[in-house]
Amino acid sequence: MSQRNSAILTVGRWICVIVLGLAGTDLLSAPAPETGGKFQWPAGKRAAVSLSFDDARFSQPEVGLPLLEKCGVKATFFVEPRNAKERLEGWKKIVAAGHEIGNHTQTHPCTGNYAFSLANALEDYTLDRMAKELDGGSAEIERLLGVKPKTFAYPCGLKFVGRGRDVRSYVPLIADRYLVARGYLDEAANDPAFCDLAQAMGTAFDDMDFPQMQKIVDQAAKEGRWVIFVGHEIGKKGFQVTDTAAIEALAKYAKDPANGLWLDTVESIGRYVQQQRGEK
Repeated sequence: MSQRNSAILTVGRWICVIVLGLAGTDLLSAPAPETGGKFQWPAGKRAAVSLSFDDARFSQPEVGLPLLEKCGVKATFFVEPRNAKERLEGWKKIVAAGHEIGNHTQTHPCTGNYAFSLANALEDYTLDRMAKELDGGSAEIERLLGVKPKTFAYPCGLKFVGRGRDVRSYVPLIADRYLVARGYLDEAANDPAFCDLAQAMGTAFDDMDFPQMQKIVDQAAKEGRWVIFVGHEIGKKGFQVTDTAAIEALAKYAKDPANGLWLDTVESIGRYVQQQRGEK
């Protein structure tokens, strides 16, 4: 190689180093791309929160209804009809008060690894059997309470039937029937611009105090997300019991305009998300 060509090559290398160095500096100093910032909650709200309760537990009409009325908030109750029959007048009062009733199946099938569900295991179900379970639950709720469920909660948060090579997801059955379906024991809130409404994330808040709930809500507000809390019994904090004092504090916090939170039912918020995304 001639001395002239060698000099040209050396200069070229230095130019590449300088250009790449400047580009790297720009990349390091550039702001991180925004995530979830394009979705707009109504009236300048920063995030959404729904309170939901499963199984039609006895404490829900007896303790939960007067508590929610005191707080001035609406919740979503995912009902097993067989349990609702035991406190039917209380459940009629919940409907009359404007709370949402969703479906939670007729018989609450879960994996047979849970002893309580061994005789009603999802591993023994087919899609046809699950379809009958879903439709039977909705029909019984409508017969008992006069409302047709628009939303659903997966029992135990599980979304399959069958076992091994015959396992099938029943999410498509849900998508055909309900506006929103909520999971359980999920580890994040919902990104409204992206989430699959047929598999919305559900955040357990049984056995929590208010500061624990607030931390979840504040994180959702930073990210513009939708938290769907999941509870069971309502009373003094304990296993599968959502604490009444914590619910009251959460409702007060969510209703404070300074916190920018929209607290409403799963159906109401789900409907808004659907409309904002231009979905049918």
